[in-house]
Amino acid sequence: MKKTALFAVLAGSLTFCHAQTTINRDAEIENMVKEVNADSLQSYIKGLVAFGTRSTVSSVTDKKKGIGAAREWVLSKFNQFAAASGGRLTAFVDTTTYAADGRRVKTAINLGNTVATLKGTDPNDNRIFIISGHMDSRRTDVMDGVADAPGANDDGSGTAAVIECARVMSKHAFPATVIFVTVAGEEQGLLGSGYMAKKAKNQNWNIEGVLNNDIVGSNNSNETNIIDNTRVRVFSEGLPAYELDKKAKQIRQLGLENDGNARQLARYVKEIGERYVDNLEVVMVYRNDRFLRGGDHTPYVDSGYTAVRITEMNENYNHQHQDVRTEKGIVYGDLVEFMDFEYLRKNTAMNLANLANLAKSPGKPQDVRVEVRSLTNGTQLMWKAPAYGKVKGYYILMRETTSAVWQKKIFTTQTDVKVPYTKDNYFFAVQSVSEGGNESLPVVPVPGR
Repeated sequence: MKKTALFAVLAGSLTFCHAQTTINRDAEIENMVKEVNADSLQSYIKGLVAFGTRSTVSSVTDKKKGIGAAREWVLSKFNQFAAASGGRLTAFVDTTTYAADGRRVKTAINLGNTVATLKGTDPNDNRIFIISGHMDSRRTDVMDGVADAPGANDDGSGTAAVIECARVMSKHAFPATVIFVTVAGEEQGLLGSGYMAKKAKNQNWNIEGVLNNDIVGSNNSNETNIIDNTRVRVFSEGLPAYELDKKAKQIRQLGLENDGNARQLARYVKEIGERYVDNLEVVMVYRNDRFLRGGDHTPYVDSGYTAVRITEMNENYNHQHQDVRTEKGIVYGDLVEFMDFEYLRKNTAMNLANLANLAKSPGKPQDVRVEVRSLTNGTQLMWKAPAYGKVKGYYILMRETTSAVWQKKIFTTQTDVKVPYTKDNYFFAVQSVSEGGNESLPVVPVPGR
């Protein structure tokens, strides 16, 4: 009788649907995705390559060659978009003096990130979402700041994705703030992103998600000769780098080794990306980055922010960190001719869909808890409304403990719900949902009484 009654209540108040399938595409986001243009992306990369080198230790005063000319060119693009944004988009080059470190910087340099901010329209919503790529390039010798280093894919592709997202999104308004940044110093040791993450921490920025794009525009690998422009990787940390000592006991107690904030963002990127971009599979990789390597999202996760790295499925090391040359019939170097601009279009569109959906969503539900006073085969979840944004309702997310992705979504307008699934066998989370169907990032419940 109790089970029947429970299901009757559920039938009257909840709607079941499955994640990882196309639910409903927001018409505004769908149109923005269609605006992402492969020819525009190609023009950006050709413009970047034309500066010869974009090494962080190259000239910042030469008007035609080097990192200084490149960052001013990116700024000119942002300012062009700002002129048509109705005052919502503003841009500048954020500079600092970086002292010689005895490693990859021999003398003090002027380090600069080019930053464009699309201010949110809700004055009560202080959330920030960031898309990042690094504008600097390198030769085999990372200390060579003079000779040419085209950097078409590494990371002209990530920079182009940032510029294109700014172009399209600047025409639209979002409740939350979106920052588009092309950083310098990645190849010298994540200097630009480290500077920005430290600044964000010192100034108390409410960053809810960072999408770092590094090497996202080529479709083939050397050695294995795999060619595939239908998959892209998203890397996310498992155990949090920030204050793990304080969190480890609860993580172990609740079995949340695979449910940190970065892992939740990776699942979100997969679901939203596949919802809006056809013929693209987002492949989650359970590492913060590639094996023993690093990227510009790392300073953010080290500071306690939620950040992931997005990278093409098959890297080609003949075209990465290589001087341009031909040896034994093999062309080395990071050249435009090795790019796949349709693949880059899809990866850029995937980023845009996620940024737009996040920026249009309400805030995350607050104080999400699971009832633990008694042993039951049902699970009672409770939460409070988000601090900002109008909600249509909430999704309760479910997955088996062995599943990589959320398997079921249960829609409700309530904030105290009991579902007929045991917390022993499933993981749960709760999302806020806007009137237009845009979902916040999920929040995993903690024990409550």
